[in-house]
Amino acid sequence: MRVERHAFARLLADTAKVVEARNTIPILTTVRLVAANNRLAVTATDLDIEVSGSIDAETGLGGAGDIAVCIDAKLLTGIVNKVAGSEVSIDADAGGGVVLRAGKSRFKLETLPVDDFPDMQAGDLPAAFVINLAALVAPVKLAVSTEEARYYLNGVYLRPQDGNIVAVATDGHRMSVHSAPLGVEFPAVIVPAKTVGLIPSGDIRVELSQTKIRLTSGDVVITSKLVDGSFPDYERVIPQNNDKVIAVDAGSLRAAANRVVLISNERGRGVKLSAANDSIDLTARGAGEASDSVACEYSDDPVDVGLNAQYLSDVLTTMPDGQVRIALADAGSPVLFTSPANDNLRVVAMPMRVG
Repeated sequence: MRVERHAFARLLADTAKVVEARNTIPILTTVRLVAANNRLAVTATDLDIEVSGSIDAETGLGGAGDIAVCIDAKLLTGIVNKVAGSEVSIDADAGGGVVLRAGKSRFKLETLPVDDFPDMQAGDLPAAFVINLAALVAPVKLAVSTEEARYYLNGVYLRPQDGNIVAVATDGHRMSVHSAPLGVEFPAVIVPAKTVGLIPSGDIRVELSQTKIRLTSGDVVITSKLVDGSFPDYERVIPQNNDKVIAVDAGSLRAAANRVVLISNERGRGVKLSAANDSIDLTARGAGEASDSVACEYSDDPVDVGLNAQYLSDVLTTMPDGQVRIALADAGSPVLFTSPANDNLRVVAMPMRVG
């Protein structure tokens, strides 16, 4: 079996990234290679996610070049990335295993039987649509929780609403909600964080059931289990009466916040925002005290709020370039961030006490 090396390397990059670096189950450290009928199919899995793809291959006549083996994913990827030549050949070895050749390089590799490789049965996936899912979830990924106890927050919640698809993530300290037009009904689901990180860019085909999701982009197919849990009522968290609205350049505010928190080495360090007379003053304390100021549009009564500096930076990074609107009620209430450049994005941050 022979394949074009660069195409093989791209296919391994797409599939093998699902393989966990540390695994006590030998077959899960491998990728499955099946070459037949002038195609090479590569599959990898961690039992929760399966990624597969295929490329053109020369398999010969009468099945002479057919192979069906499992090879260590990290080893194979490293070899294909580093060998010279434009082609890679893999053939069964008479003594067992396979022989890989590229340029002047030759590798004899151990294999595991394909019968031991687990197959993920997706079952019926009744809902299907095409969307740029990566763009939809990009602004909400910052808020995905890593707390194992609240496993139902360890992913992105997708639901249909009023002709839109809504993506939501929260870790209890911040929440991001982003929507896009989609006139298709589907069951509300929670897509695991690892799967979210694998979503291909551009328009892809999405198929859903209540327990599985399948993402198809060209010849690459990602099938994943969904988080089995109930996502909280996020709409109750979105402030409705924050009438003090500050308009400020997102980049300028982010840069100022990053400067003042240099004074503190504490984890969870906070920054205090004080808005008055078309200016936001920022202060932080730690090994001393730091302050900065950013021009803004604000003419209401003076208002203060304390925020986690890292969360503030993340939120402002997620927002589109240009103006961001910060809506507050008082120092103890959730803060709502929106952008004139994207009416479909709302980010909520919980306040913190800053001395």
